[in-house]
Amino acid sequence: MKNTRPWWLYIVIVFFLVFGLMEYFIDSGDKPAIIEYPITQFFLFAIVILMIAVALILQSVENITFQSMNKEAQERYLAAKSKGWQWKWGKRVYQNMLGTKPMEAEGEIILDHNYDGIRELDNKLPPWWVYMFYATIIFGLVYLVRFHIMNDYDQDLEYEQEVAAAQLEIKEYKKTAKDLVDVNSVALFTDAADINAGKVIFETNCVACHMADGGGGIGPNLTDDYWILGGGIKNVFNTVSEGGRDGKGMVAWKQILKPVEMAQVSSYILTEIIGKTPANPKAAEGEIWIDPEAPKESLPEVEKDSTAIVTDSTTVAIN
Repeated sequence: MKNTRPWWLYIVIVFFLVFGLMEYFIDSGDKPAIIEYPITQFFLFAIVILMIAVALILQSVENITFQSMNKEAQERYLAAKSKGWQWKWGKRVYQNMLGTKPMEAEGEIILDHNYDGIRELDNKLPPWWVYMFYATIIFGLVYLVRFHIMNDYDQDLEYEQEVAAAQLEIKEYKKTAKDLVDVNSVALFTDAADINAGKVIFETNCVACHMADGGGGIGPNLTDDYWILGGGIKNVFNTVSEGGRDGKGMVAWKQILKPVEMAQVSSYILTEIIGKTPANPKAAEGEIWIDPEAPKESLPEVEKDSTAIVTDSTTVAIN
């Protein structure tokens, strides 16, 4: 029954073991899992509480076993236990937090009444429990002032903030996850690999109607500035995805091409096809499309010639 290792040492070892395994297996990006996922903090707290409960149960079993020994065996046990290394400061703090008296001094707090040989000790509340009770009072006061008097954020606002933050994270993720691109998040690809991939897709699926140089055949001319359903990466992507005009337009390619492939071929059209001079260009269809987000060019101001104005007015008056 000799136990030379302090109980708290096992708690520390198990805590850091669980912490290390959690950080190893949970993918939290650049941040630690305990920061990225706050629920892990409660998990570690539960582990610590469980380990402390196990340690207290083992100590209780040890005390019961000790009391069942005869006096000679108790002396031998205490002598053997005292030879082991002990953290005196930690043990002293632990005993102070428990607030219990040693078994030798239990006679000072034992009550007079007994039942069938069972007697009761008049122990006070453990200091750790009292301190936690005081902490809950302080927490409650701070909560009351912050949320009910100062009217800080409520659950609805916190939910809206978290949803907005999640949407921003999803938006940033979609910028790098090309397979998740849609008409709202699509952006013009300028990377050579994407443009070359778009060229292959165009030559495989689009030349039958638009010709290899984009001059148009059954489909409209793609080299001019006229667009039937609008230009720009979002409109072109949407046209490729959903198809052209009902009854006479292009088929919807969303069932055939992946989102990233539709973005690649749309980017190829806007970067390599538009502006070219085809061999047999088809007549323009649709309207000239101007990017609404493009900066508007300001016209230079023309200075007025006040002398000329006066002369003209004089001439009119004479006539």
